[in-house]
Amino acid sequence: MPAIHPLRDRVAGLLATAGIQLDGGGECDPVIHDQRFHARVLAQGSLGLGESWMEGWWDVPSLDGMLARLLQARLDERVHGLASVVDGLRAWLLNLQVERRSGEVGRRHYDLGNDLYAAMLGKRLVYSCGYWRDAADLDAAQEAKLDLVCRKLRLRPDLRLLDIGCGWGEALKYAAERHGVRGVGVTISAEQAAYARRLCAGLPVEIRLQDYRHIEPGAFDRVLSIGMFEHVGARNYAVFFEVARRSLDPAAGDGGLALLHSIGSNTSTRHTDPWIARYIFPNSMIPSAAQIAAALEGRFVVEDWHGFGPDYDRTLQAWRANVEAAWERLPARYDTRFRRMWRFYLAASMASFRARRNQLWQLLLSPRGVPGGLQEIR
Repeated sequence: MPAIHPLRDRVAGLLATAGIQLDGGGECDPVIHDQRFHARVLAQGSLGLGESWMEGWWDVPSLDGMLARLLQARLDERVHGLASVVDGLRAWLLNLQVERRSGEVGRRHYDLGNDLYAAMLGKRLVYSCGYWRDAADLDAAQEAKLDLVCRKLRLRPDLRLLDIGCGWGEALKYAAERHGVRGVGVTISAEQAAYARRLCAGLPVEIRLQDYRHIEPGAFDRVLSIGMFEHVGARNYAVFFEVARRSLDPAAGDGGLALLHSIGSNTSTRHTDPWIARYIFPNSMIPSAAQIAAALEGRFVVEDWHGFGPDYDRTLQAWRANVEAAWERLPARYDTRFRRMWRFYLAASMASFRARRNQLWQLLLSPRGVPGGLQEIR
């Protein structure tokens, strides 16, 4: 008589609804090495799934393929785990993105090492979605994205450009070299700030290690933010847009423009996935269209709302190919556990865009509205 494993059977039944078979031999079928996997996933949801992967309790030929199937079947909504409940309660009671917490993501994620990001991100250290419409490779897609942003903002010589969350300075360098602007970038990552200062040396660009809430009012003609809004938090969205608006010089001839480039969610939440929060982006969250719109009300006119989320899946695949080719020449601190963690992060991110659970949005904003609108650039 065959042994009965009720927890394994329950997990198998859940996975079957997503077209996944335990130890089934398919590219999306996980091979379980440690039978504690079943209880852990049922009790902890995505946190248990990610941690058990990091610990080598299971493997699968196509990790991103399996995770995409799980999201498409919405299994994440059926198996939450206690960590998700606790995170939701904390986010409901507390503002997790207050200024004293803002530096944590810089220290824990963006300061991991410029060597890792240089190996992964390609020719330009641009840690955000590329624009693949006419691009054949990652470097071309990232340059196309920077070009798109600059064209949408109508950059021209001597305009003053503020980059909120400037990363390693690539967007400011591009804008200064190609369009002759003067720029200021703010970041909460010491590693990024040091790199960006070296990258932009000799250009009319200033890099500040500074929280966005301390940007001076009325000093800029254009405001740009690429891939930073995901760290702002729902309780601070209105503050962010208020800072962006007051940063624009009211005496500017065209009234100024702002561009927001951000991942977006189909639903409004106040916290991120528990595994992502613990290991990748602490105190982060993905905004919904409703949350963004509510925070914009009375502050900006939305001139254009451009979505190209599927491009992020392709960008992430390129990042994965780069970093997988580089592991052996990277320092030993990126050990086996770190590599498995990083693979899970990239694969889960791919899955979220492939399943259309996450989107990528660019919003072009003006304080008072531009006569005739600004929707022609894509």
